[in-house]
Amino acid sequence: MSKMDFSAGEFEMRHTAVRRAMAEKQIDFLLVIAPTNIQYLIGTRTKSYQEFQCLLFPLDPLRPKVVLARLAEVAEYTDLSLADAVHGWGGREPEDPILVLKNVLAKHGYSDRRVGLEIPCHYLSVQDHAKIASLLGDRQLIEATNLVENIKLVKSPAEIALIRKARDIALRAMKVAEDTMRPGVSEREIAAVVYRSLLTFGGDLPASPINLVSGDRTCYGHGAPTDRRLEVGDFINIEFGAAYNRYCTTIGRQFVLGEPTARMVELYHAARKAADACIRLMQPGTPAVIPHRAAKQVCLDLGLDEYRLHTTGYGIAPGYPPSWGESIHLFEDSPYTLMPGMMLSVEPPIFIHKERLGARIIDNVLVCDDGPELLTTYNRDLIMLPV
Repeated sequence: MSKMDFSAGEFEMRHTAVRRAMAEKQIDFLLVIAPTNIQYLIGTRTKSYQEFQCLLFPLDPLRPKVVLARLAEVAEYTDLSLADAVHGWGGREPEDPILVLKNVLAKHGYSDRRVGLEIPCHYLSVQDHAKIASLLGDRQLIEATNLVENIKLVKSPAEIALIRKARDIALRAMKVAEDTMRPGVSEREIAAVVYRSLLTFGGDLPASPINLVSGDRTCYGHGAPTDRRLEVGDFINIEFGAAYNRYCTTIGRQFVLGEPTARMVELYHAARKAADACIRLMQPGTPAVIPHRAAKQVCLDLGLDEYRLHTTGYGIAPGYPPSWGESIHLFEDSPYTLMPGMMLSVEPPIFIHKERLGARIIDNVLVCDDGPELLTTYNRDLIMLPV
């Protein structure tokens, strides 16, 4: 996203909500690290997540919103974000970004303030975290990894509109994938037409790679496409994400090239029944563990729970490599309650290594005031392809 993707009023609502949460925790400024949270607060779709970057977001709206990023991203942040000041590091010569951060804090009057620090899994190295902790010294440092994340779990109407555009791209790309599947075509060739379609239909490159497995590889939960060529009788599973302005929709479908075996049908229907049981209970005000338990119970009743090797589902966010996922999970330890405006994947699978078979469908569901809305409306049956 960029500052042009949303109205000034929408950004102001976000800032107000985040500052309210900061005040409750007595945080003077946030060191925002996760790229999705940076863009949520100030816009832009920069690639600077590959190296250290941060946003200094103040409790006091009169103080500047300050970005520190690679020197090569300064122009993009300057043009496309709501940052009041942008500082670059490195580029021409090696430079330690944490030493630059020390100077930036002093320059903008943040050196003696109470700090809320995000510690995201993928974007803050152990080394840089240690340096930041040393830099801040005895000042009170408050862990605030989920402060912004929890606010943005509920999507605004403007965000949902971008999600629907991504959904439309995903549905069209899935049709292209289906039309490409025939004997002799390799998994790589199918993946190639999917990626081409995602861009041709107006989308971005997805935040996470395509999963595409066929034949005895369908027992793999996240298998990448290979040179393997499709054969008559193959079970096939494909999952990918489409993105529009980094807002994501994911989809996965199960195919068979020709007639399925009885076991293929059995496993597919188990995965489908578990998914449907989950979706029915995705009502506003429902604890996130409840839909998960429904999916789990289906697998237990069918004697397949030991093969349910993946979370039932999770929140879908604006995505940056390596993930489009949010912290909310449909899982037994989830502390979250479903609310209107949340979007989650639903994907309870069955993967049986010893049988070399697996089945999963992946859908995205928007929680609405009157219940769940299935966004990914592509054919949810076991899709039997002609040979």
